[in-house]
Amino acid sequence: MHARKIALIGVFPSLHVVLYFMSFGLWRNWAIYLEPLEGVILGPQVGFLAALIGSVVARIIKPIDFWMFGIFAEPLGVLTAGFLIKGVWKPVLAIYIIMLSAYFIHPLGSQLPLWTILDVLLALTLIYPTAKIGRKLFEGNPKRVSASLALISFVSTVTDALVRIFLFIPIGLYAIFGLTHEAVYAIFIAGAIDSYIEDTLVVVVSLIIGAPLFIAIKKIPELKILNFSNK
Repeated sequence: MHARKIALIGVFPSLHVVLYFMSFGLWRNWAIYLEPLEGVILGPQVGFLAALIGSVVARIIKPIDFWMFGIFAEPLGVLTAGFLIKGVWKPVLAIYIIMLSAYFIHPLGSQLPLWTILDVLLALTLIYPTAKIGRKLFEGNPKRVSASLALISFVSTVTDALVRIFLFIPIGLYAIFGLTHEAVYAIFIAGAIDSYIEDTLVVVVSLIIGAPLFIAIKKIPELKILNFSNK
């Protein structure tokens, strides 16, 4: 049983690597569609580790200039989903408060258009209700699965974006890349549009594929041990 459980857990880093090489041509890769389910199925700790292994291995195989964004952002997106499914909201709220505060304190953050981070602000307001609704996802009411997964998927995906914003602006990676303020402004405008499209796509995928997949996976005893006890 222990070996089978480890083998099942190992599937997720592998999927993460495969999806990394697939993209709609937007800001991030298809791994964003897996992030919510990684957290929901594996829980915050194991899910975080699986996403971290997958994101690191993927970027070792195919290095990119902005490798550090995904390595940090994707595991934290999974961690968020894992916390929310357990009804834990305080660590997620802390992530948002710290990163958003750093963003608005930074001179560039106060100059960039507010509409570019409206999804982040919306996700901030949804953290508590999503945690309360997500906690009931394991109670077995199929009618609530789609709505709960859609909320968790949205907040966890936006968390991924927030981490990238935090690294780019407050941490100062834009300066390391030698970008001017004008270039940062242009990147943010284009990135916000892409990000909003991706938010919508992730929610749609979670509604169409996520809910049936979640219900099917709940029947696997080995994975049920990991997170479905909801403790």
